Amino acid sequence: MKRISVFTRMAGAVGVAALALTGCASTGEEDSAQPSPTQGSDAMPTSDSGMDGHDHEPDGGPPPEGIEEATDPTYAVGETVTLAADHMPGMDGTEATISGAFNTTTYSVSYTPTDGGDPVTDHKWVVHEELENPDAPPLAEGTDVVLDADHMSGMAGAEATIDSSTDETVYMVDFEMDGMEMTNHKWVVESEIQPTE
Repeated sequence: MKRISVFTRMAGAVGVAALALTGCASTGEEDSAQPSPTQGSDAMPTSDSGMDGHDHEPDGGPPPEGIEEATDPTYAVGETVTLAADHMPGMDGTEATISGAFNTTTYSVSYTPTDGGDPVTDHKWVVHEELENPDAPPLAEGTDVVLDADHMSGMAGAEATIDSSTDETVYMVDFEMDGMEMTNHKWVVESEIQPTE
C-alpha cells in the first residue's frame, strides 16, 4: 500500500508540474500574440502625415475670426485645382475647389487629443488664429501652445508643440473623397496645390 501511495503522490506532483508548464506556455503564446506598445502601432498610426484624416468633419466651417483674406492669391476662390497633399488617404491627386485663401502663419503641430486618443505627430495644419493667446507670429519650432481648432475630435483645448511653420498662402478647399463631400477643409498650403491640367 505504501508503494501505491508514493506512486500516487509522484504522479500527482508530475501532473501539477505539467499543468504549471502548460500554463506558462499558453501565457507566453498569448503574450506574444498581443502587440507590444511598439509592435502594434502600425495599425494605429500616430502621425497625421496622411493617415488620421478620416476623423475630419465633412464641413470644416467658417475660417477663424481675425484671419486675413489673401488679396491676390495664386489660386482664386472658386478655382479648380489638384491637391498634392497627403493629409488623408486618397487626398493626393484629388481635384478640389478653392473655398478660401488667407495670409497668416501656418503651423504643423504635435499634440495629445483631449478625448484620450493616441498622440498625433506632425499634424498639418493649424493657423496662428487657431491658437489660444499666442505670442506674435511666427512661433518658433518647439514652442508649446494650446489649440483652439476643432478640425478633429479631441483637438480643441489640446496642448501642442510647434513642429514647423510656413508663411505660404493657406487655403480652404472643397473636394470629394471616398464618396464624402468635404467642404471648407482646413488647411492646404500653396505648395500642396497644383493647377488642374
